[in-house]
Amino acid sequence: MKTIVLDNEVATVWLYPMKKTIHHKFKKFAYGDKFKEIMLTAADAFEKNRCDKWLSDDLENSALRPEDRDWAFAIWQPKVIKAGWKHWALVLPKLIVGQMNIKNISQHYINLGINYKAFSDLTEATIWLEKQ
Repeated sequence: MKTIVLDNEVATVWLYPMKKTIHHKFKKFAYGDKFKEIMLTAADAFEKNRCDKWLSDDLENSALRPEDRDWAFAIWQPKVIKAGWKHWALVLPKLIVGQMNIKNISQHYINLGINYKAFSDLTEATIWLEKQ
């Protein structure tokens, strides 16, 4: 069972309430106000439904702009960590620049204690996350 939390031209966000999981899929490069809207909407659903798992499908995304990364660290991160974020499965962007960017960002979250694993396939990411 899943519920659509947000669906626009940039991304779709689903909630899997029984699995305590938020799942976002970027349809194209997300940045600025659209990125913030997507991530805050997802974070609100994450918090409200007491989720602890996040599934990121970033295949069609690219590298975060520094100002979006800084915003995520300052605003989004404290919200989801306080809400109980423990596990993160991420489908890597197909662009190399996005993959390199994710390596730096993911290490930041690993250092904060988030159980993280990167994938090239959504099915594999989903299976791994469900086992956590």
